[in-house]
Amino acid sequence: MMNLRLICLLSGCSLALAPVPAAARSQSTAAQPVLSARPAPATEPPATAPPADASKPPATVGDNYVLEPEDTIQINVWKEPALSGTVPIRPDGKISLALLGDLRASGFTPMMLSNDITIRLKRYVTDPRVTVTVMSVHVDKVFLLGEVTHVGSIPLTAGLTPLQAISAAGGLTLYANAKHIYILRKEVGPDKRVVERRIPFNYKKALKSGDEQGVSLIAGDTIVVP
Repeated sequence: MMNLRLICLLSGCSLALAPVPAAARSQSTAAQPVLSARPAPATEPPATAPPADASKPPATVGDNYVLEPEDTIQINVWKEPALSGTVPIRPDGKISLALLGDLRASGFTPMMLSNDITIRLKRYVTDPRVTVTVMSVHVDKVFLLGEVTHVGSIPLTAGLTPLQAISAAGGLTLYANAKHIYILRKEVGPDKRVVERRIPFNYKKALKSGDEQGVSLIAGDTIVVP
């Protein structure tokens, strides 16, 4: 444009510039970024999840659950914090409590143990009120005794059958009485006492036809192979 204007001035010609159309001016204006004096909103920090509760929730067990070694229980004596606390059940089935010393916990339900501790504390505390809560349970296992290759315990997996448990223990020995195997199971009887029930199991029948005879293993079962 400057070269054209210079040429016109030197030659004495006049230069008329065409007006810029309104539409073009509008487009040019729209292309310019609009600056605002309003400050940008401050970026809020991301919401953080509330800290996890460090306390361990009670284990989910039924009212008839029988306490066993390696379980952890919480004993709460109302208005007696010195007598309350969380204690593990030792391998010998006992726990240690202030004032009472060692007492058996294995083989009791939580309610039965609560009643036992309540009776014992009456010598030292006026109107004791005791609650027992199961905080954690031992790893579920079943046990094998007798004429199996590997005597001992195996983890209880979902749907484990007696046939599978015996196989996991290495199978039967040559001297096993495969027709007269039985499962010992602890249960709470009608009188609220823990009783041991014997459930027969025919290994040969299960092996031959797949008939498990309606036996489903639960934690603490003991398979005895005579």
